Amino acid sequence: MATETTSSCTGSNLLQPISEIINLPLDQVNFVMCQLFALLTAFWFRLYLHPSKTSPFIRHVVATLLGFYLVLFCFGWYALHFLVQSGLTYSIMIFAELEHMHKLCFIVALGYLSFCQITRVYVFDYGMYSADFTGPMMVITQKITSLAFEIHDGLTRKEEQLTPSQRCLAVRKMPSLLEYLSYNCNFMGILAGPTCSYNDYMAFIEGTAYQPRHLETNGKENGKYKHTEPSPKNNVISKLCTCAISLAIFLSVSKIFPVERSIDDKFIASTPFILQVFYLYLSMLATRPKYYFIWTLSDAINNAAGFGFNGYNKDGTPRWDLISNLRILDIEFATSFKMFLDNWNIQTALWLKRVCYERCPINPTAATFLLSAMWHGVYPGYYLTFLTGIGMTMAARALRHNIRPYFLGSTTHKSVYDVITWAGTQVAICYTVVPFVLLAVGPSLKFYRSWYYCIHIACLLLVLALPVKPWHLRAKEEQQQQNSLQGGLTGDHNSQCITDNNCNQKHKAT
Repeated sequence: MATETTSSCTGSNLLQPISEIINLPLDQVNFVMCQLFALLTAFWFRLYLHPSKTSPFIRHVVATLLGFYLVLFCFGWYALHFLVQSGLTYSIMIFAELEHMHKLCFIVALGYLSFCQITRVYVFDYGMYSADFTGPMMVITQKITSLAFEIHDGLTRKEEQLTPSQRCLAVRKMPSLLEYLSYNCNFMGILAGPTCSYNDYMAFIEGTAYQPRHLETNGKENGKYKHTEPSPKNNVISKLCTCAISLAIFLSVSKIFPVERSIDDKFIASTPFILQVFYLYLSMLATRPKYYFIWTLSDAINNAAGFGFNGYNKDGTPRWDLISNLRILDIEFATSFKMFLDNWNIQTALWLKRVCYERCPINPTAATFLLSAMWHGVYPGYYLTFLTGIGMTMAARALRHNIRPYFLGSTTHKSVYDVITWAGTQVAICYTVVPFVLLAVGPSLKFYRSWYYCIHIACLLLVLALPVKPWHLRAKEEQQQQNSLQGGLTGDHNSQCITDNNCNQKHKAT
């Protein structure tokens, strides 16, 4: 009886028979089926509720109601937390002074998320790492805090005080309650995101997202594309194929290479260290397709609804990567710690950059990693991973700035450098994220002890031995580069926004 009551509170039991047949947790089955329903609904939304056929009001209402239905199906009455969090922060936006509103929204949104994560982990089901109601809240928290800073930039700061990116994203008008709920809780992104800027979402709802993309860099209309609205069909099909492959790999391989084997006493004692390193790489390689599946499917849903158009390639084909969350090949073949992070969970990296890294006056790298750990949750393993990540980032930056120039003299030398740095990057990433997978302190420290904390020590020595420019000088140089890049574009306001969304990861601190 208790089990039945708990299940009814946390989501629908309608798909229980399917869950038993395929031997997967019910909450995960509900999540996947709801995402597939959202995908089909997205096609209908684009065709029958197209901006040319209906008003933004109707599109907002339908997108919001469908989003609430999906979260009620998946999480039951726990979905009320989404309304509480959104309601509290919207009240702050309306009634608090604009000068401090963004800070209050940040504290309340992140604090409420942390409260829910603490109760879920330490009161209900510690270690149950599956679909849970705090997952969507993480994306909503990103949207709330991003919007709060964008409103602050648009209504209280002067143009000359803003970076090109901030000017592009600034919101000049307070959203209505319906617009706010639609942005936070629309059916395309309520379950798995990705987050997006408020201006991009409103352009999608109002049907203006395609217009600026039809302008060439000289500001003139590109006659080749101006009469037709690009179709996302091919991109959606391609992304669904990626989803199918990723899911198949994850289901077939992840159980063969469990990360937990890396801390098994018998495995540690009987396996040569080089084979332990290789096994760790394989186990992490088998873990990533789960995220590839979730994020690519979410991207496909948004594209199917008509959201995510990002201009055209040089060959005239449309790009649908405005809110894409990862680049798989760039991840798997990353030759630096930064390159891996730039292509993994892209929209979250942009959020961290915009609300923390660009605005924190003291040690923004450490502050950004700390915020990332707090946002992810309260498992101790998250904090071990992101604290290790700070050292990794500093060491990788020092190594790259001091060593890389010596290998740029010839193609052969650069190829050798790329191979070595690829292997080093993959090992460093795997070493760093083990606590993120194991969650608890004991197993995580056991793993690091089995490696004698060798990479921690190597990072410390590199940081102490190799000089690197202070962060504020790097930030100044990067700002000058970005200003130069933005100044070279003569397109309209929205075109600059697109460029920022695609390129600002390339100008993050290295």
